[in-house]
Amino acid sequence: MSDGQVEEQTVSLVDVLKEDEELEEEASAVLAGSDSDHCSYPQGYVKRQAVYACHTCTPGGGEAAGVCLACSYKCHEGHHLYELYTKRNFRCDCGNRKFSELQCKLSPEKDDVNHLNKYSHNFFGVYCTCNRPYPDPDDQVEDEMIQCVVCEDWLHGRHLGSEVPDCVELQEMICESCMTKNSFLWTYAAHLAVPGVDLKQEAEADESNTKKEEKDDDVIEPSCKRSREEAGPNCKLKELQAIDQKRVQSGAVFWPSGWRSKLCSCNTCKERMAAAGVSFLSDESDTVLAYENKGKNSEQTARGNDPLMSALDNLNRVQQLEIIHGYNDMKTELKDFLQKFAAEGKVSHTYIYSLIGR
Repeated sequence: MSDGQVEEQTVSLVDVLKEDEELEEEASAVLAGSDSDHCSYPQGYVKRQAVYACHTCTPGGGEAAGVCLACSYKCHEGHHLYELYTKRNFRCDCGNRKFSELQCKLSPEKDDVNHLNKYSHNFFGVYCTCNRPYPDPDDQVEDEMIQCVVCEDWLHGRHLGSEVPDCVELQEMICESCMTKNSFLWTYAAHLAVPGVDLKQEAEADESNTKKEEKDDDVIEPSCKRSREEAGPNCKLKELQAIDQKRVQSGAVFWPSGWRSKLCSCNTCKERMAAAGVSFLSDESDTVLAYENKGKNSEQTARGNDPLMSALDNLNRVQQLEIIHGYNDMKTELKDFLQKFAAEGKVSHTYIYSLIGR
């Protein structure tokens, strides 16, 4: 084999390692921010952490429950787990009253139930307004799923009622249901949100603009009048309402980076958001992106200098070629191993990938 051929193979190894590093970073984004060795229960309601639901221990028809990353390893190994990505202000349920036949190995002393935890159909392995599993064996349509930052449900892009914008991975989404429940957000959406195409409006193009405007006015006016009466001085929301910029109030809304910092922080608005249970929207560190970046930084700090790359620098080309073949064989075997778990709908903790196609 010529030197030129050896050199080409050596470069390809670096490319493979970089590709693997990217996959590891994706996993680290979700997992590095959570403790894999200790149950998070003693920490109380953790601001954000990776959460799993165990179908083996809490099957459909029972009570919804979630467990932390460490318990998914230590207490539910080999079980049928649903990866729920991350959840906000969640306390580990592992071994409490909802698990009649299982005791937590890491933190056995727990209250019967965590009353402040919020659950959804996600804990039973179904998602979106269509209430279907992911991946869905009966759905042949390739479609990304996007998480609502309020209810934290995952929705198919085609079920959002609005067009998914470019660079969606850098934006936050609030589903139509959560926008409707928190109607004051429509005012912010008219001024701060990413401009989009309302798919429902396109589908109903035969309706007159006059009727549509009357319908919008019916929805907007009551909330605006109440806000104008209650809002105190220097209220950003009141100022935006005075501009009276309209936006069709249907479909999911996408928000650009930094939008949370532009929400009003006057006492009246703080009270309104607290009463609605969405105070977290004014916290920029609450975002999944902030959590992911924290996880990546923690992993990079812990990793330090990569010993594998350092070792490669000290090997000759023949030794590097031998590593290439061994590495590719290992990678193939690992891929085959993980595919068995995917086929069974289970989670393999040998090498974690996020549930929702990231």
